Amino acid sequence: MKFTLSWLKRHLDTTASVESISERLTMLGLEVESLEDPAARLSGFVTGHVLEAGKHPNADRLQLCKVSIGRETLQVVCGAPNARAGLKVVVATPGVVVPATGEALKKGNVRGVESQAMMCSWRELMLGEDHSGIIELPADTPVGEPLTKVLSFDPVIDVAITPNRADCLGVRGIARDLAAVGVGKLKALTVEPVKSGFPSPVGVSLSFPPSAAAACPLFAGRTIRGVQNGESPVWLKNWLTAVGLRPISALVDITNYFTIDLNRPLHVFDIAKLSGNIEARLARPGETLAALNGKTYTLDDQMTVLADSAGVQSLGGVIGGEPTGVTAQTTDVFLETALFDPMRTAATGRKLAIDSDARYRFERGVDPAFVISGMELATRMIIEVCGGEASEPVVVGQLPVDDRSIVFRPHRVALLGGVTVEEAEMVATLEALGCRVTKAGDSYAVVPPSWRADLTGEHDLVEEVIRIHGYGHIPALSMPRPAVVRPVLTQQQRQTNWVRRGLAARGLVETVTWSFLPSAVAELFGGGKAELKLANPISADLDALRPSVLANLVLAAGRNADRGFKDLALFEVGPEFNGDQPGEQRLVAGGLRTGRAIGRHWAEQARPVDAFDAKADAVGAIAAAGGPADGLQVVAEAPAWYHPGRSGSLKLGPKVIAAFGEIHPRVLATLGIKGVVVAFELFLDAVPLPKVRATKAKPLLKASPFHAIERDFAFIVDRTVSAEAVLRAAKGADKTLISDVLLFDLYEGPHVGDDKKSLAIQVTLQPTERTPTDAEIEAIANKVVAAVGKATGGVLRA
Repeated sequence: MKFTLSWLKRHLDTTASVESISERLTMLGLEVESLEDPAARLSGFVTGHVLEAGKHPNADRLQLCKVSIGRETLQVVCGAPNARAGLKVVVATPGVVVPATGEALKKGNVRGVESQAMMCSWRELMLGEDHSGIIELPADTPVGEPLTKVLSFDPVIDVAITPNRADCLGVRGIARDLAAVGVGKLKALTVEPVKSGFPSPVGVSLSFPPSAAAACPLFAGRTIRGVQNGESPVWLKNWLTAVGLRPISALVDITNYFTIDLNRPLHVFDIAKLSGNIEARLARPGETLAALNGKTYTLDDQMTVLADSAGVQSLGGVIGGEPTGVTAQTTDVFLETALFDPMRTAATGRKLAIDSDARYRFERGVDPAFVISGMELATRMIIEVCGGEASEPVVVGQLPVDDRSIVFRPHRVALLGGVTVEEAEMVATLEALGCRVTKAGDSYAVVPPSWRADLTGEHDLVEEVIRIHGYGHIPALSMPRPAVVRPVLTQQQRQTNWVRRGLAARGLVETVTWSFLPSAVAELFGGGKAELKLANPISADLDALRPSVLANLVLAAGRNADRGFKDLALFEVGPEFNGDQPGEQRLVAGGLRTGRAIGRHWAEQARPVDAFDAKADAVGAIAAAGGPADGLQVVAEAPAWYHPGRSGSLKLGPKVIAAFGEIHPRVLATLGIKGVVVAFELFLDAVPLPKVRATKAKPLLKASPFHAIERDFAFIVDRTVSAEAVLRAAKGADKTLISDVLLFDLYEGPHVGDDKKSLAIQVTLQPTERTPTDAEIEAIANKVVAAVGKATGGVLRA
């Protein structure tokens, strides 16, 4: 919320400095985000007069201008479409720092022609967002004068308004708070009905079903004929420009002024472009609106519209329509001031992705009692600036009932706020904020003002009293510390942290993504159920809860690949959702790798990632969690978003602990991702927690003084036999001496026969009490051969 100091003083009679005002606003809970004086950064800019404007000899879209700045005439190359002879402009000469870039201007050569200066836009001076052309100063602007002498640049204050303080989205609301705290006196706002000369030729009706009656409960308007829609007064253009709005025409500028000044959005229709009366109703499915922002929107039956017999002409509380917008030729207008439902307005704006000042205010709630007063004040200003004659008001609907009356007990201020305030000061504070306060025994009956919809209970009144009294008066007290601090993390929380550390140690980077995603993506990962659709998504395309943490990780990998980061390793720990009932949400650690597992290097051969990298990450995460990584069974089963031939699951008994493998090519193609992506999902709720026993701690390292012994075996087995079965059988042959078994070779070919393969394994024996004899080693080797043969039917390869 931006406003200038002079604008604030239109409502607040004060001599306080802008620094003092800024400090008090922050202490009131209206945090000042910035305070700037535009004159300080515009000291080097001067006014100029475009004497000539001709075509650039070497460019069709550039113009070669002769610009006088009083003391000299400069040659300027300009690409602005509105550059023309006779225009008064803002000129930056060499050495002047352009605010938007922070760099000093230098003479330049543009397509072979020297440019000795620059004509500036509002955006380049950081006085607005308009960059469609250069600034057009009034025709009577003196030439060669410093810009700070020609235009008024008073300090601009930018305040962050919290959602509950909709009343402070108008300058008068901020002035009211400052007056309540003693920074000046709030000036009276006089509202006098404008003299009406004729019945309005444009009528208004409300056509809503009973279930949607709150969409527009009150509508007021009137015709003003004989207006001249020229330029706005200088003071109005300066104020709007200072807060970042581009002056357009007097009628449009007045509506923007009321939006910011009194938090009262308005709209004006060109009556010559209307077809009959105005009807406020719900849109019909498929209707469209050509809006003032140049875009066309398709509407649905949940949106409030203002329509005539030709169709929709405005989107209630959000944006007006271009076909009935006012222009310089407009002579008769219909002024609309209405009250729109905040929830419906917010939903409409979010669904259509329209951000406007009107929507921002209506969805937070404007003063319902100010509809008629706002119409009268706006009518008077239009007649004063544009001339014309006003019709009789047209008012349909009624003001919503506001029967709030809050019991306020003064002692609750000290009880809830911890600060002592005199009772008389409490009453004065509430009255200064617009409340009606009536004594009722030991308490008070407080009726909040219509513009403070956030005051709903006694605690709100207590907060207001403390806020105006000053948060700085609340004493700082330390919380009592308990004698014994007990652990605050559960065993499962510790286990989750161990998994995070373990995955990070394996080189994966932790990410945090949304718990929701587009429905089309959710369907690729087994989601898309109706019960998992969001009723009020933060964005139209993030409308479903994620069925797998991998979905957003895969999208993140695609975004990184588009920016040149193709070798990637990411993981996330978070919830995934299988339904909306208890027990249908689970905590998952998911990760993925893309690109190369081993990069180019002289000492080893590069290779891409594969399913075994994902399996290793899953097993590593299970080990980090304290789970039985050595006791897992690998099965060739995985969810549908994995490659059916290059994926699997890790099971502990009948329970699936994790899934791993390549992401299905169909999923990647749908998401527009090239290359191989391997991933895993570890279901943390299924990983058994480490057993906690009140026993003497065991040493972390149990080293043996005897050398380990390694023996190699090559077994011929059927091709359908998994390597996991061979490794498991070998390790179980002697659980005392065999410490490790690993696979180091796979052979399939004519030397082992059809439908056969050779698996070579290394078995490590680690004695702890003495060195085994040759006979003992041979006995263990025989056990290994027998165990593998029994479990898989394998025989030793000759």
